[in-house]
Amino acid sequence: MTRLHFTALGLVLLVIGLQATGPAPTNPSFDERATLERTTAVPADVARTFARACNDCHSNQTNWRWYTYVAPISWLTVGHVNQGRAELNFSIWGTYGERMRETRLRAICQQSRDEAMPLPSYVLVHPGAKLSPDEIRSICEWTATSSITSQSDSHRSPTRPGRASR
Repeated sequence: MTRLHFTALGLVLLVIGLQATGPAPTNPSFDERATLERTTAVPADVARTFARACNDCHSNQTNWRWYTYVAPISWLTVGHVNQGRAELNFSIWGTYGERMRETRLRAICQQSRDEAMPLPSYVLVHPGAKLSPDEIRSICEWTATSSITSQSDSHRSPTRPGRASR
């Protein structure tokens, strides 16, 4: 075998070995009663926009595409999703206190207006996730008028009953 063959074989083995490393894509379980849709009145158009452009990184219902299982792309993707869920997770919205909901609502509008969300790298791979001016306006109108309190106290914090909002 030539040096080129050994180098190629080494690269192939390295790529195969990388597949066993790094974080795994997950969709943690969650209480359906704590989701944004179940705890807060969300207009249908805004809910559709969130499902299309936001839920992959900001919910526990990520649609993991085939390339998100291939290292090193998987490392970046899983990292972005984990960070997105830590900042804002629509699947556990009902567990957030009032102050957190309030700051998240303001941030949703501001980051949409600034075109910071969805991330430009996400839009590059998923052009359909780009928000139109009308969608941004609808999101901001909703966040400005949305009630911070839940639709029902029984749905506010199913995982932490009796805990007061912050």
